[in-house]
Amino acid sequence: MRILYVEDEKYLAEAVIHLLKKEKIAVDWVADGEEGLDLALKPNYDAVVLDIMLPKLSGLEILKIMRERGIKTPVIMLSALNEVEDKINGLEMGADDYLAKPFKTAELIARLNALVRRPPLMDAKVLNFEDLKFDLTNRTLNGVELTDKEAGIFEMLIKTPGSAVTKEQILAHVWGNESEFEENYVEVYISYLRKKLKSLKSRAEIKTIRNLGYKLVYV
Repeated sequence: MRILYVEDEKYLAEAVIHLLKKEKIAVDWVADGEEGLDLALKPNYDAVVLDIMLPKLSGLEILKIMRERGIKTPVIMLSALNEVEDKINGLEMGADDYLAKPFKTAELIARLNALVRRPPLMDAKVLNFEDLKFDLTNRTLNGVELTDKEAGIFEMLIKTPGSAVTKEQILAHVWGNESEFEENYVEVYISYLRKKLKSLKSRAEIKTIRNLGYKLVYV
């Protein structure tokens, strides 16, 4: 399991991370809301643990943007404010669970395990972005059939429009544990997708982000 942990209290975070890693849970930790949002929008995590009170951007704001962007990663909210209204706001915005500080790390681990084991909610069968319609079931883009690799890459891009997806993320998601693959495989399939977008006369483009990856934009 890999989680994103957004918490600005350094000593608390370090203690929690130590115990999570003992349970073989990989953790990416950031201490402010803006960096937390940037990572939360990427398809890297099995769950996100969000403190509500954060510098730059609150946990509730991060959660709201995640759900508006269609990011369905399970989220556990943390707050020192053990208020009913606080809990209701988080759950209404799409949080999956809530823990009041101080909490026992063993309870957090149990809740993370429960969330990750839970059957996922049915995703939308069609993803829309501006003039594009991507059918997840039939793997078609505006009626044009995509190969499995093309569809896997395009699904990542259309789920996070305007945000960069790295080559490493694409390789891990689309090629997985295949024994032999290289970064230029991604470039080849990005080229195929660009040709299909052009043939559809779409104003959407796949932009290359230098030394990082790609993002889907509308021009």
